[in-house]
Amino acid sequence: MSATGYQVIARKWRPQKFDDLVGQDHVVRTLKNAITQNRIAHAYLFVGPRGTGKTTTARLFAKCLNCEDGPKVDPPEDSEICQAIMNGSCMDVLEIDGASNNGVEQVRDLRDDAQYSPSQGRFKIYIIDEVHMLSTAAFNALLKILEEPPEHVKFIFATTEAQKVLPTIVSRCQRFDLKPIPEDLIQERLARICKEEGIEAEGNALQAIARMADGGMRDSQSILDQMIAFCGDSILEGDVLQVYGLVSVEQTTELAKAIASGDHARILELVDEFDASGRDFFRALVDLQARVRETLLAAIKNGGSDSSLGVSMTTEAVTRLLDSLRQSESGLKFGLNEKVNFEVALLKASEECRARAIDGLIRELSGIANSLPEKKKPSNLAASHPS
Repeated sequence: MSATGYQVIARKWRPQKFDDLVGQDHVVRTLKNAITQNRIAHAYLFVGPRGTGKTTTARLFAKCLNCEDGPKVDPPEDSEICQAIMNGSCMDVLEIDGASNNGVEQVRDLRDDAQYSPSQGRFKIYIIDEVHMLSTAAFNALLKILEEPPEHVKFIFATTEAQKVLPTIVSRCQRFDLKPIPEDLIQERLARICKEEGIEAEGNALQAIARMADGGMRDSQSILDQMIAFCGDSILEGDVLQVYGLVSVEQTTELAKAIASGDHARILELVDEFDASGRDFFRALVDLQARVRETLLAAIKNGGSDSSLGVSMTTEAVTRLLDSLRQSESGLKFGLNEKVNFEVALLKASEECRARAIDGLIRELSGIANSLPEKKKPSNLAASHPS
């Protein structure tokens, strides 16, 4: 294979049909039903974090609408027009970058172009990515055609920041919120990719990659691509931890146990180990919060306490621990000495989770006071013996 012929995993494994989309079943079901029932709106807004499938979903929907004998839920993948839509070369499906085409003049040109009938498919479809980057004047220029669009025109908007899109635009669209993809689904897809690509990868290694991706399938595939370049045909968990400065799941749990038990010496010893091996302290804090949250959920499920961190902790104690870690985020991220800030955050969290909350103590004392028998008042003997 020539050097110019290589295609990155994120592009090579981009979904080619709705059934390939991972973690967005609610969106897929609604769009399929809209096609089946012939209830296709003129404007759609896809909202979600990066790498969750907004642009891919837009292309797949456009493919279903403009395929031969469409609209169809399962268009033929080998048709010329379907392939042109998926690779971005279809004349009737225009993908526009909202960041670089955000002026009123570009939107006016779009309005003029929309009046012409499609040349290949049934609809002329405009996919505007990062639509929140449009200027206010551009949004206002778009309003008129959104109010009364030609029958052959469909708009699909994608954005990571829906709050920046004018409410008058949003109200004219059907909005779909794409969720961050769960780690187990990302890991499952990565395992499938590795199997097809002939790559041996440890389950813990793929789990670490899924953790790093923060709910984004594209990010996970880009990380996997980099790990293949680093490791070759065999990816181990230690390699992923080394390249990205991650702390292992076992070390995260050990750190959480040291905090819960108040073992300050062990906390500092673990921080020194993280520092010596070049671990990312902020990422370690994020993973630690996720581990403590698991304990909180277990405590709630068990009726108010959990012992998974080596000591029995009430829901209140775990909540204080999690809140203390959360409050340390900004100090760790923007502080001058990251290691010192990390140590202080952990030691403070350890003290917070083991301290008695003042309001809880007051309630307990009040309950004890109320349970005590009332002391009888002494009789006034002087009043019973008149002088």
